[in-house]
Amino acid sequence: MDRKREDLAWEEVRTKHLVQNEWIDFRESAFRFPDGSEFEPYYSYSRRDYVVIVPFDTEGNLICVRQYRQGIREVTTEFPAGGIERNDGKEYRDNAAKTARSFGNDSEDSEAALDAAKRELTEETGYVSDEWTHLLTVPSNATIADNYAYVYMATNCKKVSGQNLDDTEFLNVEINTRENLEEIIKRGEFQQSVHIMAWLLAKEKRGE
Repeated sequence: MDRKREDLAWEEVRTKHLVQNEWIDFRESAFRFPDGSEFEPYYSYSRRDYVVIVPFDTEGNLICVRQYRQGIREVTTEFPAGGIERNDGKEYRDNAAKTARSFGNDSEDSEAALDAAKRELTEETGYVSDEWTHLLTVPSNATIADNYAYVYMATNCKKVSGQNLDDTEFLNVEINTRENLEEIIKRGEFQQSVHIMAWLLAKEKRGE
C-alpha cells in the first residue's frame, strides 16, 4: 500500500467547547470526510499527558498500587502512574490537537516525563530507582482524546520513605511476583489497558 497516496484525514469544520476549565476541554465537533460529506457530533477531550511506571524492586518483584477508579466504580490493581505537571497549572495543553502529532519527540518533553515518573513512583510508593528505561510513548485513547502516555520501566527500586499522596489520592502499595501479576491480569483485576501493555513491553525488554 502506498501510504503517500492515502487521503484519509478529516477536516474539523465546527467545534463547540461543552466544558472548558482547568481540568478538561470537552468538545463537540463536526468533521468533513475525504469524500466531502460532513457528519456531527463527534466528541473529544483534552487532558494532561501522564506517565506509567513498571517498577521492579531489588528482588525482581513488581511494585503495584491499589486504588478506587470512579469510571468503573471498582478498586483496581495497577502500576504507579500520574500526570505530567504543567507550569500553567492546567490539566491539558492549549491547542493540543495541533501539537499532538509531534508531542513526545522532543528531548525537553521526555525529560519532563522522566521527572514526573520519578516523582510519581516515590510519592505513591516510597520507592526510588537509578535505573530507568523509556519503553514507549503512545496516545492514551486516540479515538477521543489527544493526551499521551509515557511508559517507563524502573529496576532495582529501593524503599526510602513512606507515601506522599495528594489530597484526593487513597491507595495502598502491593508487591506482586511476576506469577501473581499474570494471574491478576488473567482474572481481569488489572484493569488499566495501558498498564497491561506496559507490562508486556517490560517483559519483552527484559527478555522474559
